[in-house]
Amino acid sequence: MGESPRLPMKARNATLSEFETAPNDTRDVPQSVDFSDKSTRSDDMEDSLEEWISELQEATEDARGAEVFRQWLDAQAKLHDYSPRNTALIHMQKPDASMVAGFWTWQNEFDRSVKEGESAIWIWRPNTITAKKCPHCGNAPNYHEDNEDLNCPLAPDAPEQWDSEDPNEWTKGEILTGFSPAPVFDVSQTEGKPLPESPDTDAEAVEAGQGEDVLTALQDAAREIGFPVEVVDVDEWDRDAKAIARTSEDPPEIEIQDRDPAAAAGDLAHEIAHAVLHTGWDNPERPEREIEAEAVAYVVGRYFGLDTSGSKFYLAAWAGNEPEEITERMKTISNTAAKIIEAADD
Repeated sequence: MGESPRLPMKARNATLSEFETAPNDTRDVPQSVDFSDKSTRSDDMEDSLEEWISELQEATEDARGAEVFRQWLDAQAKLHDYSPRNTALIHMQKPDASMVAGFWTWQNEFDRSVKEGESAIWIWRPNTITAKKCPHCGNAPNYHEDNEDLNCPLAPDAPEQWDSEDPNEWTKGEILTGFSPAPVFDVSQTEGKPLPESPDTDAEAVEAGQGEDVLTALQDAAREIGFPVEVVDVDEWDRDAKAIARTSEDPPEIEIQDRDPAAAAGDLAHEIAHAVLHTGWDNPERPEREIEAEAVAYVVGRYFGLDTSGSKFYLAAWAGNEPEEITERMKTISNTAAKIIEAADD
């Protein structure tokens, strides 16, 4: 996995078309952006993210929008521990990145060193302080004083007015104070001790026999999250869909048709997403629900090596959404996929 050519951020910000690659396109990896200028790095990172989301918003009714969205989902499947913003930033800078970590993490935990001359990939790192924090909202006492609109039962009263919950008795914990740029490097930028071998999770291997293991893991994950799963014999199945989540029930029950394990695992990932996201949902728009569930299932499927080639993303259902709404939807997809992956991995 070679390093992609880098274009200075000062020259221009990344645009949607730079990350667009048709399904059968044989061109090289798209050119990446660069955040090497320390004096403008934070602004450049924010500007690139805002422009990327804005152009995705404008392309919701265009096929290229769906392809760029798919590419982001591919990155999310490989980097599911990272936030949607950081996954997008990593993809912008190094589209072929598959596993990233900080300089000292590579050295101390994996006994690998960053190769000489490699350029860092910049992401947002949360900055925290350890201090007394509100048991309701997690903020510091002085934050309540300065924010009258804070959604907390103890705001906007000043700390000295709290009788029942004295701030001096609050336990200490980490409080988020903001974000700052932090450098990470892809595994292809390092050398040293070989990484532990990962299970073979390409689609052919899963179809050849690992599909049953993935299906079992996802069944266990659904139950751990709180959704019972029933596998119904194909002769008794009387529905058009191959799986269903009864999101009107509490807890929602998931039923899947007893068929090829790899295919059933993909169906189950989709229905777990529905159960997590849409139980008791008061939004009747089915297309929006389907995009979210399909996107989550795609990330989970890619992570476990399922065949996701039939996934469809009709982003036209997002047409008219503001960039903030699209960002929130991407965060929801990312968090839900990570929740399912972590439960299944356990």
